[in-house]
Amino acid sequence: MNKILIVLLFFFCSNIGAQDSLAVAKKEKIVFTEKDIAVDSAAIEAKPFAKNFKKKYTDAAFIYEFKTPEKNAWDRFKEWLANLFNNLFSFTDSKAANNFVDILLRTIAIGIIIFVIYLIAKAIMNKEGQWIFGRNSDRKIINYDEIEKNLHLVDFEKLIQNSLQLDEKRLTIRYYYLWLLKKMSEKQIIEWDVEKTNSDYLYEIKNESQKDEFAYLSYLYNNIWYGEFELDDETFAKARTSFEKSINKINNG
Repeated sequence: MNKILIVLLFFFCSNIGAQDSLAVAKKEKIVFTEKDIAVDSAAIEAKPFAKNFKKKYTDAAFIYEFKTPEKNAWDRFKEWLANLFNNLFSFTDSKAANNFVDILLRTIAIGIIIFVIYLIAKAIMNKEGQWIFGRNSDRKIINYDEIEKNLHLVDFEKLIQNSLQLDEKRLTIRYYYLWLLKKMSEKQIIEWDVEKTNSDYLYEIKNESQKDEFAYLSYLYNNIWYGEFELDDETFAKARTSFEKSINKINNG
């Protein structure tokens, strides 16, 4: 019982203290005036919009209206092709026809690439690679490279007759040059080797007169066979006479 009285007494005293505090707060009411308000008097700098600012917002992220892209010639061709096949095969919808056209065009492109690779591989395997990519003179070298490997078995007189009938002047001079090397090798003036150069043969020749003559004929051969100029009849006749004269001299020597 005593404990209950003590609790009631404590609650009553606390309530009285709270009322006294509220009364004091009302008496000491705080009032603010204009002097208590701080005014910012700093100047404000007006910043205009940057020139051409719209150019900065041309990315796809700033485009909110979808525009159908314009069709180019290739798209129009595919569309025409899809309509054609759609009329022929009666596809379920235009999308199926477009898919068919895409697959067909890809298949054709792959087929063309495979065919080109086949032609290149075939040309290389037939030793015609430089016939495709090389100059006209290189083309003839590839076609007749077996002649150099079997120099001593070749009938150059017959080859020269055939090339003259075909009006192949450069090829005729090449045959004359190889025929000259064959005769010089038979007479042991030089030692024939398919890997040797004109300078190698020139170094092997001991006779000064033959050395000068071979140097001149080598000069003619290099300029006629490897040169890109047009070989006229007069120049060809002079070169042919010089080669025949030297070959006959070696035969009779």
